[in-house]
Amino acid sequence: MPNQPDRRGELTAFLRSRRERLTPDDVGLPRTGRRRTPGLRREELALLAGISATWYTYLEQGRDIRVSDQVLDALARVLRLDGPEREHLFRLAGHAPGESAARPRPLPAEVAAVPLLLQPNPAYLINGTYDVLSHNRAAEELFPHLAGAVDRPPNFARWVFLEPAAREVLIDWEHEARGLLARLRTLAGRHPGDDRYEGLVEELKAGNPEVGAWWTRYDVQARQGGRKRLRVPEGGVVDFAYTAFHLAEDPELTLVIYSLPVTTGV
Repeated sequence: MPNQPDRRGELTAFLRSRRERLTPDDVGLPRTGRRRTPGLRREELALLAGISATWYTYLEQGRDIRVSDQVLDALARVLRLDGPEREHLFRLAGHAPGESAARPRPLPAEVAAVPLLLQPNPAYLINGTYDVLSHNRAAEELFPHLAGAVDRPPNFARWVFLEPAAREVLIDWEHEARGLLARLRTLAGRHPGDDRYEGLVEELKAGNPEVGAWWTRYDVQARQGGRKRLRVPEGGVVDFAYTAFHLAEDPELTLVIYSLPVTTGV
């Protein structure tokens, strides 16, 4: 498996970050004196998962050991991982089919045309690295300067973290930015060693110190729909509903559609 040392390093950091966010109170363990490290101790986690403390230490240290689905399930349960986090754990442990790191195929014209057909609803089509492959006029108006660069495709992650207008448009900027970064990490976990993801993350870190701080939290999240409060070009604040659809032949191509306003305010 290519880039296995990188995958083991990611597994180490991910397990540690999830272990450190739990306390003895969270899992019903008694407190025993002063604790030198945050969260659960390795031996406490191993006890709760029903595995050897030495074996778990080897796993978290990134040593080249075999791990079963049953053990990963036990760890996911004790660590209280949600669905995307559990999938991320399994992928890092080499128990999920790796995604191809091949460069994306050209976008069919009929697919690229879909956002245009959805005007006046803002809509755009993104790939796994958040390149905006197609968008309509309403999306460009709602997200100003999204298509600013002429030498590369627009990128929604760059817009959120590096474009000053994003903090004006996204009313809940920090919440939205953290969620996007968690989704980007989930996608990057499916492509270990893919320089498209590594290059994008390094660019975001260089341009925004918050990315570096949040990236080390190892948050993961699946792409999904929801609600966003956005400042519209007229200046008011609108609560949009947005929905994400995945292309059948390429699930990492995602069509995002913003509904007509449901509530408005100032």
